[in-house]
Amino acid sequence: MNFLDQLAEAERQNQSMLCVGLDPEPSRFPQGLSRDAEGIYDFCAAIVEATADLVIAFKPQIAYFAAHRAEPQLERLLARMKAVAPRVPVILDAKRGDIGSTAEQYAREAFERYGADAVTLSPFMGFDSVEPYLRYPGKGAFLLCRTSNPGGDDLQNQRLAGLDGQPLLYEHVARLAQGPWNLNGQLGLVVGATYPQEIERVRALAPTLPLLIPGVGAQGGDAAATVRAGWRGDGAAQHRSGGGQQLARHPLRQQRDRFRRRARRRPPKPRAPRCRGGLPDTQPPRAQPGIQGQKGLCPCLAGAGSYDF
Repeated sequence: MNFLDQLAEAERQNQSMLCVGLDPEPSRFPQGLSRDAEGIYDFCAAIVEATADLVIAFKPQIAYFAAHRAEPQLERLLARMKAVAPRVPVILDAKRGDIGSTAEQYAREAFERYGADAVTLSPFMGFDSVEPYLRYPGKGAFLLCRTSNPGGDDLQNQRLAGLDGQPLLYEHVARLAQGPWNLNGQLGLVVGATYPQEIERVRALAPTLPLLIPGVGAQGGDAAATVRAGWRGDGAAQHRSGGGQQLARHPLRQQRDRFRRRARRRPPKPRAPRCRGGLPDTQPPRAQPGIQGQKGLCPCLAGAGSYDF
């Protein structure tokens, strides 16, 4: 089963479009939980166990583990995810961006050492920085496209004068990912929830790709607007959750229950969408990963949506 099939299966099984991001910050852990590498594992494992039947993907951020010498715990955590939620894919949030043999080693790290199902990448060194990951059959890669941070404007929102139509850089990335770079149907895109109009634009340019949509909550993104902008009707885009840190001050058992309740929250389902010049008119619930197949909907809605808690 390839990555997109895993997303589709998790969506059907859990009736969810939510991706849980795991960015453990030990200084915010609840009392009684150690702030070392083992505490990081315990904290994240509790979240995984509390939400295993409510999500469409897990997304651990590698830097939060590496900074605390917790790479072995990250390996254990991914193994735990596979045991607790064998049909829920894992996206390693690494944002790698190198080329050549270095990229090959990063791909080996993500897919062989950690056993991730997909990885986040920076595409700004070109296809050379993406291709090594595509050599792994069935694995996925999400390319940074229009990120949620304000500084993304410095590059992503600039026009490329040398290309026909002078597209914005993020538009060009979306076209490449939808077209010539997506050799085996393995690519998705990262688009920030803080820019719903850009989500609509990316969905129009890349109607079949899954979207990973961070930025709801602390960064200012609106869940409902994100869903309206990105949902394609048969699945959803993923969204990184900051819920783990928001709940960190509560005792671990209470935190597990609170996290589960928050993961259950869903925006109301909208009316059936209709085509509007290649963009969705309305959209559905909370959200995450994308899915293949269109279920009778207009191709312009074959993308993804997003939700956070």
